[in-house]
Amino acid sequence: MRVGIMVEGQEDVTWERWQRVTALAENLGFDSLWRSDHLFSVLGVIERETLALWPSLTTVALQTRHITFGQLVSPVSFRHPVELAQHAVALDHLSGGRYVLGVGAGWYEREHAAFGFPLLSLRERMDRMEEALEVIRLLWSGERVSFEGRFYRLRDAVLRPRPLRESGVPIVIGGRGEQRTLRMVARYAAEWNVTNVDLDEHRRKMSVLVDHCRAIGRDPDTIVRSWMVAHIIGPDAAAVRERAERIKRWFPLWQNASPEQVIAEARGRFWLVGTVDEVIEQLRARAAIGVQRVMLQTFDLDDTDALELIAREIIPAVADV
Repeated sequence: MRVGIMVEGQEDVTWERWQRVTALAENLGFDSLWRSDHLFSVLGVIERETLALWPSLTTVALQTRHITFGQLVSPVSFRHPVELAQHAVALDHLSGGRYVLGVGAGWYEREHAAFGFPLLSLRERMDRMEEALEVIRLLWSGERVSFEGRFYRLRDAVLRPRPLRESGVPIVIGGRGEQRTLRMVARYAAEWNVTNVDLDEHRRKMSVLVDHCRAIGRDPDTIVRSWMVAHIIGPDAAAVRERAERIKRWFPLWQNASPEQVIAEARGRFWLVGTVDEVIEQLRARAAIGVQRVMLQTFDLDDTDALELIAREIIPAVADV
């Protein structure tokens, strides 16, 4: 199992914090570095600092040599597919093929209302996302393309340079909707990511994805299966409680909660919670059902000790599963 870091870029992530976590991901042996794409906080504190998407990814491309990186995920509700296609190719070339483009439909109603972006109904959002994926794929051909859709139109459009690989920049799609999302994963994605799901449901969703792949003649093993999950990890129970107390500052609903209440709530959300040995066991259980990469959703970027602990004791323990 590969282990990466996932950063919520809209939750008080400064440039200093971003550059520090980038260096840690590269130097401590993490597989990858990911970030969200939102315009302000999704946890209700909209005055928090938000790190601009494209410059932050460009710094990773230029300042690292080994890690995979990308966003989880850019919503086509406020990122046009032409923008996504062009920036993705640039990052592909700058990084030597280490960038992965994350694409989503959009979901946070308050964000869209604040900045004047129409969110649309769920069905329309999924229609728009599928159309955007088709536009991106057409543009990556490097040839003149025309497209007439409900949401997007191209007329003799050419986007150069082409991606480094003939198959295009790898795309990751996140979500668990069985009728639309997983069908799009089977058709367009190199990686499927899911979050907030228990072990049994996770296993069942994987089975649905396999069925969608087989329906279109695709080998399901060509799709990386990844899991994004927040964490409260410590070397012992006392350290776990201390980190539970620290993480409260990111969640307004937990401000008056005890560490024990935070831990219980986090477990109810299927976070990785516990000592190193307990978390290794939880990760091995996910690996046993087919998870190949875990993105550790990390809020407290100042707690570098936690990342060093994960790199030192957890990454080696799950590398062979």
